Amino acid sequence: MPLPAEFADLEPYAGWALATEPERYAKRLQSSMEEMQAFYDAAFPRLEDAIAYIDEHPLDDLPEDARTLMHLMQGLVMVSFPVEVWKQARVPDSGAAYLDLIVEPVV
Repeated sequence: MPLPAEFADLEPYAGWALATEPERYAKRLQSSMEEMQAFYDAAFPRLEDAIAYIDEHPLDDLPEDARTLMHLMQGLVMVSFPVEVWKQARVPDSGAAYLDLIVEPVV
């Protein structure tokens, strides 16, 4: 899963470029706060550039590198609340509650 050349600095975090929400959530639960923080610190400053790059292409016909970048940024969204708010991978005080995403916008 190659990233666009302009985003080569994010290659160490390519493991977060997962196509589905359940995969991204499982990755979040398996990751340490240090790993999530490092990913967040590297990817968040690149978010606007990533969106601009992805927006250059039709969503239903993304080149592979743009699709990988989009999935990486979806991974960033997955870690944003744990990093910014909760300071832990799981949602506080949620017990066994879980939501299933039925349809992905783009896989």
